[in-house]
Amino acid sequence: MSGYGCGGKNVRNNTMLCSTFAAMAIKPEHDYIAIEGNIGAGKSSLAEMLSKEFGAKLILEEFEDNSFLPKFYKDPKRFAFPLEMSFLAARFNQLKKQLTETDLFQKQIVSDYIFAKCQLFSKVNLEDDEYELYLKLFEIINQQLRIPDLLVYLHNPIEKLQWNIVNRGRSYEQNISPEYLQNLSETYHEYLYSNKNLRILYIDCSNIDFVNNSTHYKSLLNVICKSYTPGIHPISFLTE
Repeated sequence: MSGYGCGGKNVRNNTMLCSTFAAMAIKPEHDYIAIEGNIGAGKSSLAEMLSKEFGAKLILEEFEDNSFLPKFYKDPKRFAFPLEMSFLAARFNQLKKQLTETDLFQKQIVSDYIFAKCQLFSKVNLEDDEYELYLKLFEIINQQLRIPDLLVYLHNPIEKLQWNIVNRGRSYEQNISPEYLQNLSETYHEYLYSNKNLRILYIDCSNIDFVNNSTHYKSLLNVICKSYTPGIHPISFLTE
C-alpha cells in the first residue's frame, strides 16, 4: 500500500485550493470544536494541533485505559457489550467534568470525539437486543452534555485509514478489517446527514496530510476558524 504524502493533483467538486498564502486566523469563531472521524482518521493529531494553536483546553479520549479494547478485537461478540458500556461511562464522566469546569484563560475547547460516538460504535458492534438496551441508557445521559459548537468530521478513504492504522503501530488494531471500517464510515455518514441542526464541517482528507505538510494544515486551520451556520459544509482541497 502506498503512502500518503499528498503530492497528487486530483481535482474535486466544491474544492478549495491549498495555498501558501492561505490566511491563518488563530482565533476560531466557535468556542467548542470537536473532531470526529473513523479509526485512523487523525482526530487526536488534529485536536492536539488546534489546541496548541488556539491555547485551548484539550480533551482527548482516554481509550488506552480501557482493558476491554484489546479483548474486543480478539473476540468481538464476547466483549462488545462490556466494551461499549465501559466507553459510555468513561466518555460521559470525562466530558461531564471537562465541559463543566470553567477556565477564565481557556475559553476555547477542542476535543477529539463527541459523545454520540458511543451510539455510533455500539450500533455497529452490538447485537440488536443489546443495542436497544444500550440506546435507552445513552439517550438518558446524552441530554446532560453540552453539544459542540462546531463538529469537524475527517473523511478518509478506507485504504488511507488502513495505512494510518498500520503506521501508528497499535498491536490490537492491526487486524481491523476494511469491512469494519466501511461499516463505521457508513454509520457516521448516516448520523451526520440526519443531524443537520449541528454545525458540521465535512472535510475530505483524501489528498491532504495536515500532520506533515504545513501548507495543508494552514489551509485546514483557515477553514476551521470561520463561522458556520447549522448544516453540513463539505470541504475538499486541491493540492499542488
